[in-house]
Amino acid sequence: MKINKSLPCLMPRSKTPRQAYLAKRRTDKLTTVLLQIGLLVALIGIWELAAEFDLIDPFITSCPSRIVKILSTIEISELFVHIAYTLIECIVGFLIASGLGILIAILLWRFTKLRRVIEPYMVVLNALPKIALGPIIIIWVGAGAQAIIVMTILICIIVTVISVLNGFMAVDEGKILLMRSMGASKFQILTKLILPANVPALVNMLKINVGLAWVGTIMGEYLVSTAGLGYLIIYGSQVFKMDLVMASTVILCLLATVMYLAVAGVERIAKKKFHAE
Repeated sequence: MKINKSLPCLMPRSKTPRQAYLAKRRTDKLTTVLLQIGLLVALIGIWELAAEFDLIDPFITSCPSRIVKILSTIEISELFVHIAYTLIECIVGFLIASGLGILIAILLWRFTKLRRVIEPYMVVLNALPKIALGPIIIIWVGAGAQAIIVMTILICIIVTVISVLNGFMAVDEGKILLMRSMGASKFQILTKLILPANVPALVNMLKINVGLAWVGTIMGEYLVSTAGLGYLIIYGSQVFKMDLVMASTVILCLLATVMYLAVAGVERIAKKKFHAE
């Protein structure tokens, strides 16, 4: 019997090395996500069971069921007001600190003499406990959201300047000399070499600032606030409503996670654009 050669081959094709590599990467990512979710579920379950069997005191440590119960007693509109206050303060402080820090780092990179003069002062300011400046900030800018934003900026900006400036200074000097020999200006060196080479450093700086911005915001709300998640934490601790304290902390963790994922999305876009170029 003759075989009809016009029929398509029914034998499965073997994967190319690239396809196998991509499939392995997808599997690894999925496995990591599932393990992360599983770990979170396990921790929540252990926390709830420990409270249920009196291994821990739920009045002090609270537990997931009590957190859900306390959240159900708060009006949604009131809760959103507190979330909005904290979120806006955090985002505004984060954006101002990141943008201003990058600008200062560019100026210090551009003017060598200025960098040598300012650098020791930045190290000292970075070591200064920002909470000590709280009363001064309140007197300077007032007891409102502006004081909280200023606190956030103070906590983030020095770290931003130092990390970005270190990235700028780590660029290969040979490449800079080559561009200078070809007649490139400082601005061209900055835009064509320094900034593109520091895209990963800039993204890492944004990731660090996400955590610092939330620390600064809550620290500011501890000092002066009439609304916000920090206000709920302080109020809950004063009246011994630890369920409210833990519920506010959980919401803070969720908001910080969303903000971090947004920065991670920016990182993916920047990497695609950087590799495309």
